[in-house]
Amino acid sequence: MSKPLSYLYTEPKSTGQLRSEMSDFKVFERLPFEPCGEGEHLFIHIRKTGANTLVVARELAKYFKVKEGLVSYAGMKDRFAVTEQWFGVHLPGKAIYDLSDFTVEGVEVLSVKRHNKKLRIGALSGNSFELVLRNVNNTDDVLRRWAAVSQFGVPNYFGEQRFGINGGNLVRAMELFQGKKVKDKKKRGMYLSAARSEIFNQIISKRIDQNQFESLKVGDVFMLSGTQSVFLADEIDEKISQRFQEKDIDLTASLWGTGELMSQGESQTLEQAIADDHAEFCEGLAKFGLKQERRRIRLSLTEGKIKSENDTITLSFFLPSGCYATTILRELISYQDMTERGVN
Repeated sequence: MSKPLSYLYTEPKSTGQLRSEMSDFKVFERLPFEPCGEGEHLFIHIRKTGANTLVVARELAKYFKVKEGLVSYAGMKDRFAVTEQWFGVHLPGKAIYDLSDFTVEGVEVLSVKRHNKKLRIGALSGNSFELVLRNVNNTDDVLRRWAAVSQFGVPNYFGEQRFGINGGNLVRAMELFQGKKVKDKKKRGMYLSAARSEIFNQIISKRIDQNQFESLKVGDVFMLSGTQSVFLADEIDEKISQRFQEKDIDLTASLWGTGELMSQGESQTLEQAIADDHAEFCEGLAKFGLKQERRRIRLSLTEGKIKSENDTITLSFFLPSGCYATTILRELISYQDMTERGVN
């Protein structure tokens, strides 16, 4: 169903293995605030190894004897990884908990602190990653690509996790739009997100194909760095070009929903052409009440480090909330995720 996505730096020459071991993929959430120490919500910082986010949330609900809806988290995290993430539980009162008797396989409680607001999805400044690639057959190519990726970024594609195993979430989305009932709100949300993400990814891919990934045009919509604020460019002058080069502003593409496209001119024509190719998705997304939004098309990493030793490469970097480490890896190496081969 999904067309292959274009590479910004051509397809990588090197091959290697990701997640040969659970500890080869580490993720560390960063909140944009510190829990204040008082309030109705208990914030729990957890390190989990090989554990599913939803399962941990369910176990927390059992532990505190509350409905699952009263347990929240800022983001879903890979199961086949070592991840440090936050959970929130709505527990009015001033009871003190240390969770020393909370025993779930692969789960370690790092800290517990109260806060006065609910932990909501996306309430992160971002995630730090530490990744190990093994059996790399051309480390020089990876190192060259890392230099370019670190400086210029990569296409801000939604990662394969968004689409489920073998793109199954896109199949489920089509079934949903064709009238199949999905009672589970979280699953329904996953399918809607997958359909929306597919359209977005294909818009970026088409811009790359047409050499428009970094080509600024009247009618483009820009997003201010560090915010979600957007503006339409009615002219491309030296100031706009300089701000783009300095990464003060980013080009955006549509996250599809009801309403008019914000882009104009050639950019609107390109986006509308991709939408027309995914007409059932677009109609379905609008029917379910999603609205037109924008997302930056370039993903820039920070705090990047790389180490090469024999045929093993270790990477570390920070990405903003909602972005995927596999999107960075995709431009570096043709990797085989060993968890998909039943290794872990």
